[in-house]
Amino acid sequence: MSGRLFVIGLGPGNADQVTPEATVAVRASREFFGYKPYLDRLKLSDGQIAHASDNREEISRAEAALKRAAEGIDVAVVSGGDPGVFAMAAAVCEAVENGPKEWRDIEITNVPGVTAMLAVAARAGAPLGHDFCAISLSDNLKPWGLVERRLDAASQAGFVIALYNPISKARPWQLGKAFERLRGNLPASTPVIFGRAAGRPDERIEIVPLGQARPESADMATCIIVGSSETRTIERTGRRPLVYTPRYAAEASR
Repeated sequence: MSGRLFVIGLGPGNADQVTPEATVAVRASREFFGYKPYLDRLKLSDGQIAHASDNREEISRAEAALKRAAEGIDVAVVSGGDPGVFAMAAAVCEAVENGPKEWRDIEITNVPGVTAMLAVAARAGAPLGHDFCAISLSDNLKPWGLVERRLDAASQAGFVIALYNPISKARPWQLGKAFERLRGNLPASTPVIFGRAAGRPDERIEIVPLGQARPESADMATCIIVGSSETRTIERTGRRPLVYTPRYAAEASR
């Protein structure tokens, strides 16, 4: 009899944002597979074992977890944020599709978590109040030309855009190129929210107009939300501005 596999989202890093469902799944699991900084968030008890791996080893991590589950062990694959948003749930599904037939019989439970764009949006106001999308700027698994086409399509269609994986030591140039692309489709006054480590002690939230947005304001711990042409900023004396996107589209009144 096979064990169970939980794919757990731990949220953006604040312990208060870990869901009760995730806590129950952690308690039910015996072995844990994940990127070390995510595993370090867990408080494991005696008998629970953590298997840490590099951030780019998603498929091998998923395969290792599935092998243990097939051997009858209750295991967990751990992600930050939500496991279904640029994270491990898709890698587990990919491994199941391409793996041995018995992996398809394993009970797999995806446990949702608070993803970065939701944590950043909550700090800023309500920038996701109307239609929005999420785009990863990493070109590790897709060509950069496709990223540019998606940025054009989303910004021209009026979507608020959450940018994941904006910049790294290996990819220092893409965020600047993305801002250039977006400036071709959006007003320079469009609000841009840089949300670094939202909800954690080292949190930094910066709100600037698109015309002044600079790649140097971000790192890999940053999720960026770029407003649509309808997104508004409410200035407040002594407080951070509120950024929100109206619930109605301007075209609705025409």
